[in-house]
Amino acid sequence: MIHHRPFGSEHPYLLTDDQRVPARPIAGEPIELRVLAPDQVEAISCEWVDAGSKVVFELDRRATQVAQSLVSEERVASTHLSAVASKVTGRGVPWSTSVPPMQVYGTARYRFTGITSEGRPTRTRWFTVKAASWQELGGRLEVIGPNRVVPGSTRWLVDVDGALRVRFALPLEQDEHVLGFGERYDRQDQRGHILDSVVFEQYKGQAATGRTYLPMPFAHVIGGAGWGFHLRTSRRAWYDVGVRSQDELWIEVDLGGEPNEELQFEVFEGDPQRVLSGFLQGVGRPRLLPDWVHRLWASSNEWNTQRKVLDEVARHEEEDIPVGVVVIEAWSDESTFVAFRDAHYEVHADGSPHHLGDFDFPPEGTWPDPKGLVEELHRRDIRLILWQIPLQQMRPRPTGQARADVDIMVTKGYCVREADGRPYRNRGWWFPLALLPDLTSYEARAWWLAKRRYLVEELGIDGFKTDGGEHVWGHDLIYADGRRGDEGNNLYPVHYASAYGDLLASCGRPPVTFSRSGYAGSQPHGCFWAGDEDSSWEAYRASIIAGLTAGACGITYWGWDLAGFSGEIPDADLYLRATATACFSPIMQYHSEYNFHRHPSRDRTPWNIAERHGDPTVLVAFRFYAHLRERLVPYLAEQTRAAIARDLPLMRSLALMFPNDQNVWAYPHQYMLGDALLVAPVTEPDGCSWTGYLPVGRWVDVWTGQQHVGPQELRRAVPLHRIPVWCTEEAWGSLSHVFARESLLSEEQARPDGDSPATADGILAE
Repeated sequence: MIHHRPFGSEHPYLLTDDQRVPARPIAGEPIELRVLAPDQVEAISCEWVDAGSKVVFELDRRATQVAQSLVSEERVASTHLSAVASKVTGRGVPWSTSVPPMQVYGTARYRFTGITSEGRPTRTRWFTVKAASWQELGGRLEVIGPNRVVPGSTRWLVDVDGALRVRFALPLEQDEHVLGFGERYDRQDQRGHILDSVVFEQYKGQAATGRTYLPMPFAHVIGGAGWGFHLRTSRRAWYDVGVRSQDELWIEVDLGGEPNEELQFEVFEGDPQRVLSGFLQGVGRPRLLPDWVHRLWASSNEWNTQRKVLDEVARHEEEDIPVGVVVIEAWSDESTFVAFRDAHYEVHADGSPHHLGDFDFPPEGTWPDPKGLVEELHRRDIRLILWQIPLQQMRPRPTGQARADVDIMVTKGYCVREADGRPYRNRGWWFPLALLPDLTSYEARAWWLAKRRYLVEELGIDGFKTDGGEHVWGHDLIYADGRRGDEGNNLYPVHYASAYGDLLASCGRPPVTFSRSGYAGSQPHGCFWAGDEDSSWEAYRASIIAGLTAGACGITYWGWDLAGFSGEIPDADLYLRATATACFSPIMQYHSEYNFHRHPSRDRTPWNIAERHGDPTVLVAFRFYAHLRERLVPYLAEQTRAAIARDLPLMRSLALMFPNDQNVWAYPHQYMLGDALLVAPVTEPDGCSWTGYLPVGRWVDVWTGQQHVGPQELRRAVPLHRIPVWCTEEAWGSLSHVFARESLLSEEQARPDGDSPATADGILAE
C-alpha cells in the first residue's frame, strides 16, 4: 500500500512524490524520503538504520505543490549542474520525512510502516542506500589527443562500491566560443550557459527548456587556436560553459558505479572542419541518400485516408506546386503499427509476419488499395514515407494481432526489461505503459522488422518516418547487448533508425529514415527534423538554430516543419519567411498536427494558408519557391556529396566556415548552404528591410545580380516573399541560371510589406 521508488520515475528533469531526494545521497548533505500512500493510511513511520543505529522518523503529509520548488533529482550542490525540476504526480497521498546526513562511504537501510484507519499495519521491503563523496581518486580519465584538462581539477564521486561520476575542467580563452552538444534550440554559442546531454521528448518549447531530442557529447571551441572534444560515453553528462568560472568549461559525467572506472575523453585540434572530421571518424559519417530527398516534402496528420492523400496530391498539381515526397502518419491501426486501418486479416498467433496478400482492404474503407496508392504516387514521381513508432501499445488492452504480438514480446524476451527482468513499460506521456522492442537483440530486431518488410518489399514504400525513440527512462534497465539503461537509453534512437535503414537496404531501397531523436552515432542513419513546434516566430528562430547546431555535429540531412506544425496556423508573414528559409535548407517540408478535422482547417498547405488569410500572394510565392527548390536540387545533391566527402554539413554555421571572424556570432541565424550560397533568414515580423553580414570574399546578390565585397554589414529591402541570399562570385556563373530573372517574383510588383496584398496576376514577373 505504501509506494516508494528510490529513483522515482527517472524522468531526467522532474522529481516524483515517491522517491529519495537525492536518489544518490552525498555524504554530509540532507536526504528527503518520499512515499505515496492511499487515503486510508493515517500515519507512516520510517525505520532508518545507519552504522548499526536505528532511528524511527515520522513522515508528514505533503501538499502536492511542495515539490515545485525543488531542483534536480541528482542535487550535487558543489557542481552547480542542476536542472530546474518540478513534481510528477503519482498515485495516492504524498508523505515525506528528512533523515540525517550520511557519513563518507556509509551504507544505510530503511523501510516504511503505515497504519490504516482500521489500525492495520502495512510495511514496505527494506531499501539500501549508499553515500557518495567527491574524492581526488576513484577512476581513470584517459585523454586521447592533446591534454587540455586543467591540472588538479579532476574529481570522482565515489561510494563504497565504486565511481558514480567524474568532473573536470577545460580552459577557455577570452575570445573563444563553444558550439555543439548536438541539436540545440536556444543558441549557437553556449558560453555562459549550463546544459546536459540526455535524449528527451520535449513537446514544443525546446528553446525555453534547453532540452533536446538529439544531444551529443561533442563540441567545438572556436575563436582561438581552434579545438574540440568528444566524451566517449553514452551516459548522461552536464556542461557548465563558463558559469561557475568564466574562463573554464566544467564537465560532469555519469559513470557505471564500478571500481576504477575509466572515461575516455578525446581532444581534437585545428579548424572546425578538422575537429568535426575527427569526431565523425569515431562515430560514423553520413551516408549518401538519393537526390529526391532534396525535393519538397508534404504531409498533414489529417491526410488519414487514401482519398484525402490523392486529393491533396492532385491539388499540388492543380496549383502547379511540385512535390517530391509525401509522408503519411495516420495510416496504421495504431495498435500493431503494421496493418493499415480497416484492413481485414487473420491473426498470426505465433507473431509471424503478414504479407500483402494476407490483407483484405474493404472498398469502403479508409485505405481501399494501398498498393494502388503507392503506384499512383510513383507514377507522379512522388515518393512515399510511412510513419512508425518503436512501441507496442498496451492501452487500451490489446486484442487480436496486437495481443499476439505482446505475448511474443513478453514470452521471448524481445522487450527492453526492468532490472528485475519484467518488461519495461513506457513512463512517458505518449502511449503510456507501452512495451519497447529491444533493438540491441538480433532476434527481437529481426522479428520486429520482418513484420514491416511487406510495406517495402511488396507495397513499395520508399522510407519510414522513425518518430519517437525517447521513451526509455531508468538507469538500471536491461538491454540484450549487456548495457544497462544508464548507458543504453541515449543509444536507443540510434539503434532504431539504424534498424529501419537496414530493413530498407535489405529490400534494395536507399535507407531513408526521418527521425527527430538521436545521439552520437546517428550521423550515418538517414534524415532528421527538429521535432514538434508551434507556429510562432520564436519557434522559427529556434528551428534555424537547431539546424545549425545539428550540422555542427555532423548531421547532414536536416529539416523542420516550416512555420511550425501545431496550434493556430501561421500568419502570411511567418509562413512566407519560413518557406523562403526552408527552400534554402537541406530538407524542405511542411506538416501539420491533427486537429480532429475541425473547421476552419489548420493544414499548412499553401492554399489553406492563402484561403484562411484571404491572401493569394501566399500561394503564388509558395509556388515560386517550390519551383526554385526543384531547380536547386542538382546543386543540393552535388554539395551534399562534396560535404560528406569533406566531413562538413550541408547547412553550415558561419562559425564553422569563418572561425576567425568574431562578427559572425552577431548573426546566429545566417548560414552557408553548401560552398556557394549564403542565406540570411528574416526572423522578425513586419520587416521591409533586413541587415545581413557578408564575411570576407566577393558575393553576388542572387535576386539582383549586384556584387559586394566582404566583410561588411549590408542592409537590403526584403519584400514579404524574399529573404537575402548571396552567392560566391566564383560559383555565380554555374548557379545564375537557377535564379534567372524571368523565373523570379518581381520585386517591383510584389508587395513590399504585409499590409496591402497584391493580386496573383500582378505578383509574377513571368
